[in-house]
Amino acid sequence: MRIPVIPRLVAALATLSSLAGCGLAETAGTAATAGASAAEQAREAREIEASVEQQVYDAQDEARRLREEAEAASQ
Repeated sequence: MRIPVIPRLVAALATLSSLAGCGLAETAGTAATAGASAAEQAREAREIEASVEQQVYDAQDEARRLREEAEAASQ
């Protein structure tokens, strides 16, 4: 006894759909995690950039103060 073609196709499509759905959900979950990770890395990069920028400004202020002290001492 053979199973008619239509029920076999429906069963195959249902199986493939369930497997594809699992993969799709996993892919979407992975993409969401990667997006959150990228956002966190971007936030950290901005914080590091701001910190380095502040250090540069502080070093410039210190250099200016030392230069002014040296100029005042030489006069």
